[in-house]
Amino acid sequence: MNISNKEIQINGDIKDKEVRLIGSSGEQLGILPVYKAREIASSENLDLVKVAEKAVPPVCKIMNYGKYKFEMAKRDKESKKNQHVVEVKEVRLSVNIDTNDFNTKVSHAQRFIAKGDKVKVSIRFKGREMGHPEIGYDLMKKFAESCLEFATVERPAKLEGKCMLMFLTSKSKVK
Repeated sequence: MNISNKEIQINGDIKDKEVRLIGSSGEQLGILPVYKAREIASSENLDLVKVAEKAVPPVCKIMNYGKYKFEMAKRDKESKKNQHVVEVKEVRLSVNIDTNDFNTKVSHAQRFIAKGDKVKVSIRFKGREMGHPEIGYDLMKKFAESCLEFATVERPAKLEGKCMLMFLTSKSKVK
């Protein structure tokens, strides 16, 4: 059975000569030959599970393996439920953007960051605009300053081909 990307050895799969045995209630039973540990586990109608294979000698515990497997799956499901996947939302600007359009784009970025997403701000240069990338840098700087109260610049503005990109993230996520 594959739990958390490692093979767990139980009962007959354990090939070691000696193991450190932990009882079903958590008490140390000492270092025993593996056949003796299997006998103790079967007398309690439970499984012998290797929990620490790197230890010398390996550590085995007497437990109900089915219940253990269920608890592990439940814990994994619970941890996945509490995760938030960060999406990257894009806000596109143009070199000759008007003030109201600019303010609208800032409010969109604020809303995206409030939801916990990252914001990719991009400017696509067309034709003769490529000759004046400083206008794009100024616009990105102005946009970053407008977002300063709720966001920080994760990656500053950088010209890549015909596009200039900048990434913003929430202030609370950055140290």
